[in-house]
Amino acid sequence: MHLQFHIQAEDPGSRARRGVFVTPHGCVDTPAFMTVGTRASVTGLTPADLVEVGTQVVLGNTYHLMLRPGVEVFERVGGIHRFMGWGGPMLTDSGGYQIFSLSEDRVISEKGARFRSYTDRRMHMLSPEKSIAVQTAIGADIMMVLDVCVDARSDLETTRAAMERTHRWALRSLAARRDTPQALFAIMQGGIFPELRRASAEFLTGHPFDGFAIGGLAVGDTRAEREEVTHMAAELLPADRPRYLMGVGTPPDLLHAMLAGVDMFDCILPTNLGWQGTAFTSTGRVKLTRGFNAGEDRPLDAGCSCATCRTWTRAYIHHLFRCGEALGPRLLAMHNLHHYNALMVESRAAIAAGCFAAYAREKLERIDRHEHSDRRIGAAA
Repeated sequence: MHLQFHIQAEDPGSRARRGVFVTPHGCVDTPAFMTVGTRASVTGLTPADLVEVGTQVVLGNTYHLMLRPGVEVFERVGGIHRFMGWGGPMLTDSGGYQIFSLSEDRVISEKGARFRSYTDRRMHMLSPEKSIAVQTAIGADIMMVLDVCVDARSDLETTRAAMERTHRWALRSLAARRDTPQALFAIMQGGIFPELRRASAEFLTGHPFDGFAIGGLAVGDTRAEREEVTHMAAELLPADRPRYLMGVGTPPDLLHAMLAGVDMFDCILPTNLGWQGTAFTSTGRVKLTRGFNAGEDRPLDAGCSCATCRTWTRAYIHHLFRCGEALGPRLLAMHNLHHYNALMVESRAAIAAGCFAAYAREKLERIDRHEHSDRRIGAAA
């Protein structure tokens, strides 16, 4: 195996576990939230900012990085770490979701996905082998297999066909991996169909992947469906390797997934919503662009220790957004990432103390009810 993963503690009231895995660019404590840096950049933030807010892993995207700046740049400079000035672990998504989102400008065949570039309108072919070659050149510590993503509302046969092709592409990705220290994760598919999720887990876990991701969620499914699939899928994956829930989600989503035994997460919400004026706080979301914040001379979140909350008021951040000052979105992005990473730190401590189920229940009770359902809180393993 290319990734050493050790479980250090398990919560007696749930399936949550605390662990650590080792990469060429450092150790990662789990559960871990990975900051999305799609194009080798987390919008508006420097690598020093990422360290300040507690980032352990940055996630880049193969589809976008293949098109710009291109493989040749990474080969010339020696990989993405030197290129963007980030010294910590990196994970690269394979580009499967981007292919899914290009429904009007791509053709998927057994060979791969042929699509038109948004940068120069030229046609490109992204195959499992090409995806691995690009990720190898990028130099990410963890690579993902190329998968076929479909809308969660797709029928059984459409979902089955996508899953089976994902399996074939996963084996081609595994065969294409060169002698490299980079880890390779497989991606479970199967939509919201339990029988397909079980079949996907059975097939993929029979092969020497370094970790396993739960894919195909947050693409048309409801929150209840997402929670149900996550709990079932995580239980089907090996206990001795990391479990990664792709593209999900809000703090309540993460708490539910940790209860299910998931170790890794990524989502664009903390940065994207920050740039739109929304902050995640200990009592739910706050929209700083709303007019009443002009008179709010108090911290964004009194319980938060980030620089934004220690230094500036809601009124000032509201003022920055009203004036179109870039500092406003930057301050909220940093706060949101700190909030997510602080949730991970607290969760790891609660798991180690054997009280994570109670901790998760208390956290969810303090967050706006519209963001979650709590029917699984305290469910025993």
